[in-house]
Amino acid sequence: MVAPPTLRDIEAMADQAFAEIPDELARHATAVAIHVCDFPDEETCRAMELDSPFDLLGLYHGVSLDQKSVDDLPQDLDHVYLYRRPILEYWEEQGGDLADLVRQILLHEIGHHFGFSDAEMDHICAQARRETKGTTAD
Repeated sequence: MVAPPTLRDIEAMADQAFAEIPDELARHATAVAIHVCDFPDEETCRAMELDSPFDLLGLYHGVSLDQKSVDDLPQDLDHVYLYRRPILEYWEEQGGDLADLVRQILLHEIGHHFGFSDAEMDHICAQARRETKGTTAD
């Protein structure tokens, strides 16, 4: 039996994905910390009204750039949380490449940092997948 990917394994995938994020996100994503945890904490589960901690793959926590003012004083880094166990369950059910799934979740959550809608993030993730596979046709 093969051991499931560890927190460090997922973190390494996230670090690699972050290093390869599309330029339109990378030029702004300088103050975002990435964390990998097994599950969201109880407070997050309550706040998100989750039926199960498996219902959340990732979470952006902070003030999105579209909500920040130039007059705001920097408070703290914004954070992206990736939840290993829900990601692994989703991956097991859906199949595919785990690193690609981690990349998609990370891009989606970083997109929230910029205030992008889910539809805009779907487009950016699709573009990133095409670039990763060596094609850039829209």
